[in-house]
Amino acid sequence: MWRDSRAAQKVMRARTHLERTVTAYEALERELEDNVELLKLGEAEGDKAVVAETETALVELKARATKLELESLLSGEADANDCFLEVHAGAGGTESQDWAEMLMRMYVRWAESHGDEVEWLEESPGEEAGLKSATIKIVGPNAYGWLKTESGVHRLVRISPFDAASRRHTSFASIWVYPVVEDDIQVEINEKDLRVDTYRSSGAGGQHVNKTDSAVRLTHLPTGIVVQCQNDRSQHRNRAAAMAMLKARLYEFELRKRETEAQAVREAKPEIGWGHQIRSYVLHPYQMVKDVRTGVEKSAVQAVLDGEIDGFLKAALAARIESGPSRGGKAAD
Repeated sequence: MWRDSRAAQKVMRARTHLERTVTAYEALERELEDNVELLKLGEAEGDKAVVAETETALVELKARATKLELESLLSGEADANDCFLEVHAGAGGTESQDWAEMLMRMYVRWAESHGDEVEWLEESPGEEAGLKSATIKIVGPNAYGWLKTESGVHRLVRISPFDAASRRHTSFASIWVYPVVEDDIQVEINEKDLRVDTYRSSGAGGQHVNKTDSAVRLTHLPTGIVVQCQNDRSQHRNRAAAMAMLKARLYEFELRKRETEAQAVREAKPEIGWGHQIRSYVLHPYQMVKDVRTGVEKSAVQAVLDGEIDGFLKAALAARIESGPSRGGKAAD
């Protein structure tokens, strides 16, 4: 502890977090016992004022217990970390690329509403509109813990704004979320296992487009994992950022491998493939967002696309910890 102040600070932060959690639980337990006894006493003596006051206190205790229960869901090995979030458009050209951009906007809005910082690392625009792919870094408390269940295929059904005949289209885009690896976590990468490609940055134009091959793409040959970064004009800094992303992907890959070996919930490793969507967003002929895994539904589609996805996140986290996803349809509101 004395030799490594950085490690000491990390241990003290962990201790403070655990102490706060245990203290909150013990206080909740004491208050529950006290209020139950007081309620029994009030009912025995016919004191309506005491009964009403105690019932109000119990309702407040229930709300606090729900909050503590939710926080307990974010106790995984990397849940407290920041995260990288990637979006990739599926087949379908402009329609799917526009959907990919809508999804990325949804997550950016969610992050901003939670006070998190968003850093754009890579963006490949579509030919006409939308995004072919993009990667952002979300910096905030429990960012990975909150969003880790969002990895998978997201399906959109709507009247296409790009179809002159106003026909209904179904589009797909995939989301991949993985934790930012802290400096004290060692992830070994052999240079011989890497393929490094450089290319010119793409974007909307103007001062942000580099005229040199500064963008970097790294391919990890043993796993097939590919990451890329074009955020900086410096190829050296883009390579360093891409390497950090690759380490994070490999770390997340190892976490999922451990969960699979321990026979974790099937959703611990979502199958990224068309026909295996985790959530459907329907804008026509009716409006509904439904999570296929948990049955949670929400009719306020625009609110969801504006980042109000907490109901889905909470249900998915709970289902991941329990024996399996719930079968019945639940309201997210």
